[in-house]
Amino acid sequence: MSSLTMSTSSTRMPRMPLYATVDKEGGIIEMKCQGSELSTAWELDVYSRPVLVDGKKLWEVLLTSSDSNMRFVRTLPSNAVNSKAVRDAVESCIEEVGERGGDCKEIRFFRGQMFNMINIAMSAVDVVTKPSRATYSLLAWISERESDVYPKMDGYKESMSEGVGLGGGSFLDIRTPIKLPDALRGEKYAFVSLPLSEFMEGGGVNSENIGVGRLCPVQEGLPADGFVEGVVVMTKRAKALATWMAGTEVCGIICDLRKRQMVMEADISTQYLVAKLDDSQRKEGVAFEEGKERMGGLHFLCVQEDENDEEPKGVWLLRNVEVK
Repeated sequence: MSSLTMSTSSTRMPRMPLYATVDKEGGIIEMKCQGSELSTAWELDVYSRPVLVDGKKLWEVLLTSSDSNMRFVRTLPSNAVNSKAVRDAVESCIEEVGERGGDCKEIRFFRGQMFNMINIAMSAVDVVTKPSRATYSLLAWISERESDVYPKMDGYKESMSEGVGLGGGSFLDIRTPIKLPDALRGEKYAFVSLPLSEFMEGGGVNSENIGVGRLCPVQEGLPADGFVEGVVVMTKRAKALATWMAGTEVCGIICDLRKRQMVMEADISTQYLVAKLDDSQRKEGVAFEEGKERMGGLHFLCVQEDENDEEPKGVWLLRNVEVK
């Protein structure tokens, strides 16, 4: 894959909600576009926040569309945090959005501690539920609330702030990556880079040419003329590999320089060993990780048949997810 030289500028102005309402249980829904324009992929979190109410932790249900054009928040009494309350909140939001032409087809959640409760809650909701750390809009919103909302609330306790976010991974990681099945291993790997402008509005990489891949939102503040580091996996079984990766909820590629491994992060906590790194590849891995650091963790993965393949079977724009 050759690097393209393009330069664009993008200034995004904050938009006021087009629609806002409060449901019967006090949940607040805000929409910044018409329902028909809303992403059908949503992201869900259920957890306690760094705020005490009458000496007990504040719990919230947060729902956002993956394009951040819809946000829903409902507080839960600490003695009523259960699957029924979560299901009621989700169904209320889906119903409210549905009345305005929107739809929800899949919901991702990243929090392993809440896996059982969310699974039970969503079992009666006609929506595909996916454990996944590729909840970029949700994590950005939680970080926003931790910096701008919770500190202004009575009962705020900074020591209770959990520090979820987007960026680099943990220095100490004791997980052992799972080896990819032989039939799904790439035959060749290449470290490449593309201008950030390629992934922005008007760029050459968009939803129409990424195969079964998925593009995460590009955070504000990054230079449009900066370069995004990426990994291209080449194999004759590109379609099968890309389809499998789409099902794993891939959320990041990491070069573990100490272990000399290229690792793919997937779902909530799984790691897959993509390749071993020789001395030359390790040097490229250093540049890859340094490039990710410069771009706030942003990077990409591409799966294609060979160097001349003009139709990649899957392209993922990813960002490292850190959940403390």
